[in-house]
Amino acid sequence: MCGIIGYTGPKDALSIALEGLRRLEYRGYDSAGIAATGPTGIDVWKKSGKLVNLEAELEASDRGAATPTAAIGHTRWATHGVPSDDNAHPHTSQDGRISLVHNGIIENFSQLRSELTNTGVEFNSQTDTEVAAHLLGLEYAKDGDLTAAMRRLCQRLEGAFTFLAVAADQPEVIVGARRNSPLVAGVADGEYFLASDVAAFISHTSEAVELGQDQIVTISPEGIALHDLDGAAVDGKPYSVDWDINAAEKDGYDTFMMKEIHQQPTAVADTLRGRIDQHGHIALDEVRLSEQEFRDINKVFIIACGTSYHAGLVTKYALEHWTRIPCEVELASEFRYRDPVLDRSTLVVAISQSGETMDTLMAVRHARTQNARILSISNTVGSSIPRESDAVVYTRAGIEVAVASTKAFLTQAAACYVVALHIAQRRGVMYSDEVAAVVESLKAMPDKIESVVGNGESIRNLAQHIAAHQRVLFIGRHVGYPVALEGALKLKELAYIHAEGFAAGELKHGPISLIESGTPVVALVPSPAGRSVLHDKMISNMQEVKARGAQLIAIAEEGDDVTASHADHTVYVPQAPTLLAPILTAIPLQYLAVEYAGALGHDIDQPRNLAKSVTVE
Repeated sequence: MCGIIGYTGPKDALSIALEGLRRLEYRGYDSAGIAATGPTGIDVWKKSGKLVNLEAELEASDRGAATPTAAIGHTRWATHGVPSDDNAHPHTSQDGRISLVHNGIIENFSQLRSELTNTGVEFNSQTDTEVAAHLLGLEYAKDGDLTAAMRRLCQRLEGAFTFLAVAADQPEVIVGARRNSPLVAGVADGEYFLASDVAAFISHTSEAVELGQDQIVTISPEGIALHDLDGAAVDGKPYSVDWDINAAEKDGYDTFMMKEIHQQPTAVADTLRGRIDQHGHIALDEVRLSEQEFRDINKVFIIACGTSYHAGLVTKYALEHWTRIPCEVELASEFRYRDPVLDRSTLVVAISQSGETMDTLMAVRHARTQNARILSISNTVGSSIPRESDAVVYTRAGIEVAVASTKAFLTQAAACYVVALHIAQRRGVMYSDEVAAVVESLKAMPDKIESVVGNGESIRNLAQHIAAHQRVLFIGRHVGYPVALEGALKLKELAYIHAEGFAAGELKHGPISLIESGTPVVALVPSPAGRSVLHDKMISNMQEVKARGAQLIAIAEEGDDVTASHADHTVYVPQAPTLLAPILTAIPLQYLAVEYAGALGHDIDQPRNLAKSVTVE
């Protein structure tokens, strides 16, 4: 969940670490800190609150004339211990020779803390991380080898962690370690980086090295070295980052979220580009499953969290319709605790924007122990979940900085459609012309998305009109139901109000009691064409809430005059096949959340208590 950055090289390490933290603040903004090494040892600055507080602390401090040769930085999303100066990272060993930053959770920290306390170690924080700092200091004191000390530390720990550490008497060296938590190395000419996300160093280099599970990495101006926990040298996997620093800037938009809403036409087009090979077959990015293994699939589980879970719910409708395979969609955080029935004929589809979502990663590993096949959908090449999968579809959406996901939802839905078509084609349950027709409809979506994105002004006025309300309900049927859930999530994330999504037919079974005079209700209305029974049922549900005083906002297909006659406000989207409609109908709800929260004066990109990538379980 937290963001970490390390740099060693000829430039001002402190400035580079601070720059990296600015680009990682979306990963956590409860507190921030930096440890820098140089001729005088280690200097540490850390402050609770957003990064501006640390910047003010650095501005006011006397840093002397020496330029730091290495630095490690951290922006925190609190787990153990409240946000405070004492709980902020870096943490320092008892003898002051070691400073350390950490992303993750050390599950046996309580036992280790008691052990250290009994030996006279004094703690200054409530964090699990300080335990690691003290233990690393003790290990380092044995032989003065920071890499070996880190290996021994990791062998004692349980849980998920990424560490970066520096030692006072090795001012150019940074040692990192990863287990179940992201870490990537950046490589330039005579300078090296370690970070939880390539965004931290992309302005300096696009060349990166992928680090594996339970690996130790050591960087200095002389080079980079990787080892396993037994001390054996291992090879990292080099790759080039295919986007530049401009992708991490706002480009004239007021917020990253608004920029990312406007990037959605291109993002979906990139997700779909090149998915049909020269033989007319649907192509994935990586496939380590045979044709027979695809044909043998008799059950699909989709596992995901948050927005990705809603994309999975959308997928269920398309996948079952196109493949005729039963599909269940599960919250990844609950999946392995209910003992799901899996075998070699089960396909588990794991959806994670970062590819590092800890709940989803642990669910994937559980499925592996049951011999299930794993297909992942992710935006991050080289991340843990794709690496541990049998097949991968990358969404190619580019960096998403705003904590509340927008283009992730659309691109994940598009990628899931690709997966469903791929399975249907491999199983021979869709004719080639049927697949081609869906593909053509998908290809038309970016232009339709562009038209919806360009209609944001009407949503702005509507949001400002209803922003005084502390409750908004969303209702939908069929694929509109997951979109209703996603719309409610966006409003909860940004506006901090009570927002709930319901299957529209369920209102009469209890939730309709929430409606009072003026309560805004957003209705996702199915197309009147094709599945007209759905449209008719939805109109009935709209009448039910209208009769109880609701202020009714409809998201409807262009030309649907019937819906407009029943709604107080109607937002139109272009016509699209029913199964693909969520790619369009979600966009007005994204605008609604942004404008609603803006009217309340909230931080759009960094909503309270949230971080972008959830790397703790």
